[in-house]
Amino acid sequence: MASQKGGSGKTTLSGHLAVQAQLSGAGPVVLIDIDPQASLADWWNEREEEMPAFAETTVSRLANDLVTLRQQGFKLAIIDTPPAITMAIQSVIAVAELIVVPTRPSPHDLRAVGATVDLCERAGKPLVFVVNAATPKARITSEAAVALSHHGTVAPVTIHHRNDFAASMIDGRTAMEIDPGGRSAQEVAALWDYIADRLEKNFRRTVFAAPGSLSGLGGNRPVGGFGRRVAGS
Repeated sequence: MASQKGGSGKTTLSGHLAVQAQLSGAGPVVLIDIDPQASLADWWNEREEEMPAFAETTVSRLANDLVTLRQQGFKLAIIDTPPAITMAIQSVIAVAELIVVPTRPSPHDLRAVGATVDLCERAGKPLVFVVNAATPKARITSEAAVALSHHGTVAPVTIHHRNDFAASMIDGRTAMEIDPGGRSAQEVAALWDYIADRLEKNFRRTVFAAPGSLSGLGGNRPVGGFGRRVAGS
């Protein structure tokens, strides 16, 4: 997850997609929080469910730790990043199989996507925009999707603003775990299906060329320090 604009919903979307991937049988899934604010780690520590797992790492250790996680059996890593263009984001993009860019449908958010797009282009990595926290039936939502399409691929699934997204994150859950049949759960499931398909296609193209790809983690059960609970960092 990468976005220069703060408040784009990276943390909420990271947690929801990780849980949905796990529920869909794409796991074991591991979450990584590179953002110094550690909001994703705080949310994970509130969870009762052990999966998706959480791996505590640093930017300098990220590439090596992904190799270890792959050997331990994890098949997907979802990484939350800070809301600024930093060396940390560049390091994550360098090892990512797909960069997901959550973008709210607002002029400020749309103007901020350029720097993230430039990073992905320089690294030669594919990206997909996700229109996030949209107001249902608002014209600006469709206008935002059109504007983003000039910079890259836009996911065909829009995530709309609903209270269950924020409410569920308070106690370590997701909208799918609160209301599995609700509209929010349906949107997240559809978005994950789309992203999973993109990851599969990307992995097939790069399986021999990208040993650090996030979609190709495979091996045994986690051991050592990965997947343990951490104290907010």
